[in-house]
Amino acid sequence: MMPEIKINNNDLLIMNLVHYFITEKNYNPVILHGINDEIWLENMDSDYKIIRIVSHYIHNNEQLSFDRFKLRKIADNLKKKTFLFSMPVVSIYTSLGDGVDLPKEDGNDLNFFVSKVSEIKNPTLIEIFPDIVEKTTHKEKGIDLFVKISDDINKDSFKKSKRVERVFSPKLPIITYAIMIACIFMFGVTILLGDGSTDVRTLLEFGANSGYYTRNGEFFRLFTCIFLHAGILHLFFNMYSLYIVGPQIESFYGKLKYIFIFAFSGICGSILSLAFASDDMVSVGASGAIFGLLGSALYFGSHYRVYLGNALKSQLIPVIILNLLIGVMSTGIDNFAHIGGLIGGVFASMAVGVPDKSSTNDKANGCILLLIYLVFIIYLAFFR
Repeated sequence: MMPEIKINNNDLLIMNLVHYFITEKNYNPVILHGINDEIWLENMDSDYKIIRIVSHYIHNNEQLSFDRFKLRKIADNLKKKTFLFSMPVVSIYTSLGDGVDLPKEDGNDLNFFVSKVSEIKNPTLIEIFPDIVEKTTHKEKGIDLFVKISDDINKDSFKKSKRVERVFSPKLPIITYAIMIACIFMFGVTILLGDGSTDVRTLLEFGANSGYYTRNGEFFRLFTCIFLHAGILHLFFNMYSLYIVGPQIESFYGKLKYIFIFAFSGICGSILSLAFASDDMVSVGASGAIFGLLGSALYFGSHYRVYLGNALKSQLIPVIILNLLIGVMSTGIDNFAHIGGLIGGVFASMAVGVPDKSSTNDKANGCILLLIYLVFIIYLAFFR
């Protein structure tokens, strides 16, 4: 007969809390080097991004002050990594000395002292997590409880890892290649059937965006101009940019959503370009749509900050800012198309939703913002 394995109250409490936050509240473990007797869990979609369970004994206020200092240093580093303006932390202490004065609030942070599962009764903690008492009460005891909690956490971790793998796994970017082929084909058509890709009359014949013709009812130009390019360098830089960013967005969102984001961004770029153009304006190029893909990547990355936070800060945002500055300082570049496409890409991505992240309410809000934005730029282009 196997002896009964007993688990002390502190270990039982920690197991129950970890089980609750991971399986019920969609938190994930944060790997921190050099941190002992603490468990950090993150959920960037929650009001409280970090749950911190502190199991080591805090015996006086001086040790607590040092603990709070250490907490802020780590939280600030996570804030920078995940590109957030604030990083509220809920700290749950399981072992405090009698003379320790634990503040309930510390800036945006909240602190709680809980020593047993049966003592999870703090009104503020229950207000934040209303089902915490119910979900941390289990009929299993001892080793049976340990096995159940471990099994539940492993199953939940496996499901989450499969979802992340599905989102980030590379896929054949058929739509991106098709768009590139269409742009290259139209470039050849302007040369073979017209007077070249830099000839204004030829570009107008094949669907360039025009202040005069588009405002007078030829609205198809808002879309067809995306596939025309003025010169080999214009085509090369846009196709290279599309080749770099397009497959990622197509992989992240799926083909149908990708088509919508690309087309809507391109059309928004064309409309905003038209809003600030004279009647003799002629505009072509996929750059508005490509900026929309950059905006889409920005919105996607904001939901997967743990995976893409460093890339957002060090790569994507600097690229967007640099290209907008180049557009401002250079002649012949339609910066309004870039801005229109960038904003359109963000709103289009909000409307279609980020896989495994966006709720129905998020998508509904995205649709509302998308429509408001579209109506606003149409007003600027056609009715102002």
